[in-house]
Amino acid sequence: MRATFRSLGTFNYRTWAMGAFVSNVGTWMQRTAQDWMVLTQLTDHSAHALGVVMALQFGPQILLLPLTGSAVDHFDRRKLLLATQSAMGLLALGLGVLTLTGSVALWHVYLFALGLGCVAAFDAPARQAFVSELVGEAELPNAVGLNSSSFNAARMVGPAVAGVLIALIGTGWVFILNAFSFAAVLGSLLALRVGELHRGDHPPHVRGGLMEGLSYVWRRKDLRTILVMVFLIGTFGLNFPIFISTMAVSVFRSDASEYGLLTSLMAVGSLTGALFAAGHAKPHLQILVGSSAAFGLALLVAAFMPSYWLFGLMLVFVGVSGQMFTTMMISTVQLSTDAHIRGRVMAILIATAMGGTPIGAPVLGWVADHWGARQTLIVGAASGLVAAVVGLHYLAKSRRCASPK
Repeated sequence: MRATFRSLGTFNYRTWAMGAFVSNVGTWMQRTAQDWMVLTQLTDHSAHALGVVMALQFGPQILLLPLTGSAVDHFDRRKLLLATQSAMGLLALGLGVLTLTGSVALWHVYLFALGLGCVAAFDAPARQAFVSELVGEAELPNAVGLNSSSFNAARMVGPAVAGVLIALIGTGWVFILNAFSFAAVLGSLLALRVGELHRGDHPPHVRGGLMEGLSYVWRRKDLRTILVMVFLIGTFGLNFPIFISTMAVSVFRSDASEYGLLTSLMAVGSLTGALFAAGHAKPHLQILVGSSAAFGLALLVAAFMPSYWLFGLMLVFVGVSGQMFTTMMISTVQLSTDAHIRGRVMAILIATAMGGTPIGAPVLGWVADHWGARQTLIVGAASGLVAAVVGLHYLAKSRRCASPK
């Protein structure tokens, strides 16, 4: 157990983790409230509208890729995070004010989702790359796992709290609370001991920085394989807001608190998967293959669950396998990537994982509206199983090449 939490022994990581957890709880509260508002208040249970929101929120990961990776590699990551986290807090505040005044419309949610997506395109790779500055290379797998544990512990708490607060005080105040939660992570960034950060030399800024990152990934067959797996699962498998909200609203006829509870149940599994990954010293591709196959099978079984509680139980297994894949994927790529180009590679990785959402989310929303919520889970299951086949093909091919002739 001590080995699982060893990164918390470092002052800078411990300080960052505490602030990030509070902010993550607020973020999950807002995500739950926003999805609920789109489905039940601004539309007549339109999964397609929810898919558009997700597409706008994650599309900038691809569109801004020429800028984001280079920014993370060439600028002070701590200062970059101070800017992005402040902007996210202001966006949450703006949406909250619109909602509380009764002025909010669906197009406002679209606009704020796009703004959040643009900021997150810089924030996400900066946060992932910043972990190596907090703990150094030796503790990186453990810190990545604990980061995921914190994120999923927040996902366990945030949606359940949001479900209750939506019923008690409304969605607008949930957005306002999220805006104030960013003060915690901003405070933690300001409290860090800058002199103890593990900073490498920033590479000189040159034109074609993104192309250098793409060329680096293309030369590495293992990274190419991981990116294909990530694209498949990220495009069709990680659309949990659509999966859970459409099942809750259209299949089980749940209220806001029951919807929040389903998201929290999946977070229980995700937290378990993240903690297991944090205690696993050496990530490798075999675990990615196994976890992607388990993810596909868990979604497939969840698609046929006849009751609310059995569906919630299967979401725990979806969370375990999905988080194992995500956490091990991030650790594997970070540890196998040269430090001078890590920011650009992480930006490519995150853009691949999230950038497929503008394709997958509207498609899954259309599937839910026309064929039913259960069919969306079957599509997600197929993405995990196909990704596992891709990984198995690479492993088999690499073993054949390594075997003596």
